[in-house]
Amino acid sequence: QVQVVESGGGLVQAGGSLRLSCAASGSILRINAMGWYRQAPGKQRELVATITSGASTNYADSVKGRFTISRDNAKNTVYLQMNSLKPEDTAVYYCNADVITDFYRPWNSWGQGTQVTVSS
Repeated sequence: QVQVVESGGGLVQAGGSLRLSCAASGSILRINAMGWYRQAPGKQRELVATITSGASTNYADSVKGRFTISRDNAKNTVYLQMNSLKPEDTAVYYCNADVITDFYRPWNSWGQGTQVTVSS
C-alpha cells in the first residue's frame, strides 16, 4: 500500500505565503505524478497543481503566477509554495499520488488533507 501525508497548512493573512509538503511512502516502485487539489466548503474538489516524474507541471488558472509546485524525487515528496494568498484560496488541500507499486500495479492514494485559511 501507499500512504500520503500532507503538512504545512495553517492560518495566514491575505497577501501572505504558505508552503505545503506531501510525502508518499510504502510499496512504491515509481511515482508517475503527484498533485495538489483543494475543496472549499460547499464546493467540489478541484485541481490546484500537478507535477509528473519528468517535472512537467500543470496549474489551475486561478493559481498561475502565485503557486509553484515542485518535487524531490529522492524523498518522494512534493511541495506547493503558495504566495500572494487570497481569501478565496481558503480550503482543505489534499495531496494525490499516482504510482506504480512494487508489484507493478497502478495505485492512486489521497492524503487526509490540510486546512489552509486566508483571512482578509
